[in-house]
Amino acid sequence: MTGSQTSPTFRLAYVPGATPAKWARIWNERLPEIPLTLLAVPAADAFGLLRAGDADAGLVRLPVDRTYFSAIPLYTETTVVVVPKDHLITAVDEVTLDDLEEEVLFHPLDDVFEWDRPPGEEAFERPASTEDAVELVAAGVGLLIVPQSLARLHHRKDLVYRPVIDAPQSGVALAWPEEATTDLVEDFIGIVRGRTVNSSRGRKADAPEAKAKTGAKAGDRRTSTGAKTTARNPRGKSDVSKGAKRRKPRRRA
Repeated sequence: MTGSQTSPTFRLAYVPGATPAKWARIWNERLPEIPLTLLAVPAADAFGLLRAGDADAGLVRLPVDRTYFSAIPLYTETTVVVVPKDHLITAVDEVTLDDLEEEVLFHPLDDVFEWDRPPGEEAFERPASTEDAVELVAAGVGLLIVPQSLARLHHRKDLVYRPVIDAPQSGVALAWPEEATTDLVEDFIGIVRGRTVNSSRGRKADAPEAKAKTGAKAGDRRTSTGAKTTARNPRGKSDVSKGAKRRKPRRRA
């Protein structure tokens, strides 16, 4: 932790498909006096927002520039292909990239995968966004490969998706500028990692009340352990017994 700066709010950016709701709820329960502001940003803009200091941390897509940011990988998403509801692919549970070789696949400008272009036949144009590409899939002019969260985000009743088992995958991480690791960032890290309020690694554990409770519990454990050791260890009796056996026998008169 590089400082103890505080802010009237904690600003958390998140990219499309990321879901901060669970962690936001826990934050509001633990730190009700510090409002949490959620900032929805395009994936391409998230790191710029963090560099500019307009957000304290962000749920972003990997990879992360580790020379500037600290990051905690959270999960890796299933990759799916979005198809019209009447497409032949809907007859199977999963597909491979080879199965898509003869399909037109859209490559939106905000694509989160690091490939020059998706496999299959190249589309007549690159849609400006994933949302625009989904509209084109619904029009029946091509398919789209995306992380499952984006397929859910842009769900339509006339579209379905199937896992692509050998496609690239996208990971989501919590990231923040390493030089701006504030107390509030540490608090949010604790929430994301599942630490309890009184965790020894959490900032709140440094409070006098927490230290007092921790010390009392530690003392109780030491007393209890000592008592159990004395009660269960027969070593003292054994030593006396051995000592008695080692006494020199009396000489007979």
